[in-house]
Amino acid sequence: MSFIADLHIHSKYSRATSKEMSPGSIWKWAQLKGITVIGTGDFTHPEWLKELQEKLEPAGNGLFRLKKHFQGDEVPGSCRADVSFMLSAEISCIYKKNDRTRKVHSLLFVPDFIDAVNISSALSKIGNIKSDGRPILGLDAKELLKIAQQESPESLYVPAHAWTPHFSVFGAASGFDSLEECFDELTPSIHAIETGLSSDPPMNRRLSALDDITLISNSDAHSPAKTGREANIFDTDISYASMMDALKTRKGFKGTIEFFPEEGKYHYDGHRACSTSFKPKETISHNYLCPVCGKKVTVGVMHRVKKLADREEGYKREGEPGFHSIIPLAEIISETLKVGVNSKKVQNAYHELLNSLGNEFRILMDIPLSDIEKASSPILREAIARVRKGDVHIAPGYDGEYGKIKIFQEEERRTV
Repeated sequence: MSFIADLHIHSKYSRATSKEMSPGSIWKWAQLKGITVIGTGDFTHPEWLKELQEKLEPAGNGLFRLKKHFQGDEVPGSCRADVSFMLSAEISCIYKKNDRTRKVHSLLFVPDFIDAVNISSALSKIGNIKSDGRPILGLDAKELLKIAQQESPESLYVPAHAWTPHFSVFGAASGFDSLEECFDELTPSIHAIETGLSSDPPMNRRLSALDDITLISNSDAHSPAKTGREANIFDTDISYASMMDALKTRKGFKGTIEFFPEEGKYHYDGHRACSTSFKPKETISHNYLCPVCGKKVTVGVMHRVKKLADREEGYKREGEPGFHSIIPLAEIISETLKVGVNSKKVQNAYHELLNSLGNEFRILMDIPLSDIEKASSPILREAIARVRKGDVHIAPGYDGEYGKIKIFQEEERRTV
């Protein structure tokens, strides 16, 4: 059975996260988006774990479902579907290795509350897991992997947003040049990495060292509407064991749903304070310094991939899982209506479309364009057609600034 999973989100207990990130709200938005399995996020936080134990019940397959008592009735019939939760958490590891400070974010997936409690208990002896849903620990990422294996033999450890400059396994500012440098003899236990918003599968496949690694994508959502901005496509039984096996072997892992990587916050190099944005060659020619203030620029994902790659851009290998690049539906509607994405006009149009056609992923990827036009307008039909073809205009993101993506140039709008 083919289904979509978003396995990395955050709870209302994480820093800079919406108070609406509750089990009920996550359940609702998973249906609006078309997500069948969604991560819980933050199982290490005591209050969130308590809430999850209260509101979720085992589905009998290593996953969980929201108890009926906590389900609302706000989901339109066109989007209603079963939603399963997978216990997940993100840990921030900050530590010294090989004479450098490392900052590596890690994802953990576990099949039951006992394992979540055991891992949380072990981590509470190392640092404070109560102050943030994504705890910051003075712990080597390799040691975190060891703890996960000891406390939950069926757990899976995945390096999070693997290319982000400041907080990832390959990050230019604080990461490593290889998985082996980070995990040593435990490297064979790394079966997947999360590519993050600023890279996509073709960029990652330029590294032959990642040939046996499954490339996953998740939203890292801090608010309900951001769920599903990146996600994974499975063709397996809907169970923890089947999904973990797919991540380890790629059998049943059909691919990912992606941001256009240029829209990510760290695609190009740059210095946001001075509005300086560089391609890698420009960064090198400026000796990695901002020409405005003279400070070092933040080296982005495109540059970092290029530095570590041993293959040319555009490399393809037979049998690789596929991927779809998307723009969230509300953003597409916003551009067609020429009003803000959070405006009432956009939100009304968004929910009217879902009522008429079904969930967001169906509209973005599957619904015939003629049906989209009947339910909306010729310009929205054309906008979605262009997104499906990748025919968009992007000013790439850099140094924490999202890229600016447009579907139409002004003169193009007049021809639709």
